[in-house]
Amino acid sequence: MYRNLLKLRYAYQQQPTQLTPIKMTVREAINLAMDEELANDPNVFLIGEEVGQYQGAYKVSKGLFQKYGGERIIDTPITEAGFTGISVGAALYGLKPIVEFMTWNFAMQAIDHIINSAAKAHYMSAGDQKASIVFRGINGATAYVAAQHSQCFASWYSNVPGLIVLSPYDCDDAKSLLKAAVRNPNPVVFLENEILYSESYELSAEARDPNYIAPIGKAKIMRKGEHVTIVAFSKMVEYSLRAAEQLFREGISCEVINLRSLRPLDRETIIESVKKTGRVVCVEEGWPQSGIGAEITAHIMEAGAFKYLDAPIQRVTGVEIPTPYAFNLEAITFPKTEQIVDAVLTVLKGAR
Repeated sequence: MYRNLLKLRYAYQQQPTQLTPIKMTVREAINLAMDEELANDPNVFLIGEEVGQYQGAYKVSKGLFQKYGGERIIDTPITEAGFTGISVGAALYGLKPIVEFMTWNFAMQAIDHIINSAAKAHYMSAGDQKASIVFRGINGATAYVAAQHSQCFASWYSNVPGLIVLSPYDCDDAKSLLKAAVRNPNPVVFLENEILYSESYELSAEARDPNYIAPIGKAKIMRKGEHVTIVAFSKMVEYSLRAAEQLFREGISCEVINLRSLRPLDRETIIESVKKTGRVVCVEEGWPQSGIGAEITAHIMEAGAFKYLDAPIQRVTGVEIPTPYAFNLEAITFPKTEQIVDAVLTVLKGAR
């Protein structure tokens, strides 16, 4: 992986004004984003368990300790509350920490600092204090690690005023959204997916530009369609695109929206798609109650878009149980392509 990153940086130097797309893994895209922001701003630092000498529990920070040293790539003890509190204090002082949680499940040890300190600082200080800080790490299902390591926290954090919540899908998302998060003056929750780390996608010429940052609060239409809107984020975008391709062969045209930003939510893009297709399927790994799909469904009703619907909205979610450890049970706990296809067929059959 590190050899690939060196090749990419060499390509940057050789073609500064004529960048072309290049294929890389999501892990490498996140690494590259942090590298560029560490180089761009001396106030940026990375902190967390095993981020330095071990080069990251998932090797996302590979090579950064060797390049920037222990003062900016900071290894910590296993104490989420401790290093998160230190980082929030540093952010309030004017530094720009990137806090890595080995998994967002462990961030519950530090949730007081994330919400009561970072998210509320700007409001409670009447605008005097800002906390430019990124909390990042793996979220959602991770294979074979059971309930305490496989939970989606998207709806938890998207419920909190004062936080920005981002959830990337591919390399373009990972790199350009993380750079946007680091440069934002507000606290950002950045929800990554471990299974996507090793997936390879094309990094576009636009996202290759070290100065490019994605707009926060703007969804991305991954595939245009006419018959039904599929709304998803993170790994579920991949399954939604597979479902759309399968349905296309049956003459069904699906529009696939990659939310990317969960707070703020791009409500306008969703509503415009609903007006066009008249049918909606929401897909997420998390539990159905109080989920992202529930919020989208409520907004469609409240925004006066109900009259455009030709069928009830369908939600495809994780099963409402703690994640099982047994492989056969885990396999049926989270959404798959086939369930999305079934949901699309259901909304088509339910058309008025």
